[in-house]
Amino acid sequence: MGEKRFDIDPHFVIAIEIIYDNLISNGINIVYIGKFNHNVIKMFSSMAEEDMEKGTLDYTTRKRVYHAIVEILQNMARHSDEISDKNQAGSGLFMIGKKRNKYFIITSNKIKQSSIPKVEESLQLINNASIEELNEMHYDQLKNGKLTNKGGAGLGLIDIARKTSKKILYNFIPINKHYSYFLMKVVIDKKKIK
Repeated sequence: MGEKRFDIDPHFVIAIEIIYDNLISNGINIVYIGKFNHNVIKMFSSMAEEDMEKGTLDYTTRKRVYHAIVEILQNMARHSDEISDKNQAGSGLFMIGKKRNKYFIITSNKIKQSSIPKVEESLQLINNASIEELNEMHYDQLKNGKLTNKGGAGLGLIDIARKTSKKILYNFIPINKHYSYFLMKVVIDKKKIK
């Protein structure tokens, strides 16, 4: 009995090669699309930690990258507007990459059009804050913050900004009149972390 083979469209193979080459040339080594729950968060944080331990990354930078990954994944699991009714897990796209001395995390998930102004206002406030102001915001949120209807206290973005060296980059790409994709990029620069 011969091997069973399946038909593959040559255009599909070419598309996969292009995607693969683009990911590798841009330093992206982990990509995930799907539901985000506790098990997925645990798996990706472990994979990232193992990858960083293989390199020459110092402990402080590794700790900050790991913390950012966990916080971002938890935010996606809790705050994606595309929540599975079955297990209450958020859905989206998650990528980790490294180029030169910089680690970066890129995410995308659906967000309601009505939520965009509040999210953008928070991101602008965080991006314009000094490290001292971020620390004050963090303390104030711990002391006075209220849980959101999705279970968070609003600390995620503040905490990410405190642990990284650059502004949180973001964009909103409309899907239809109800939803957009919320894209976010966080960069951890080994040279600039104090």
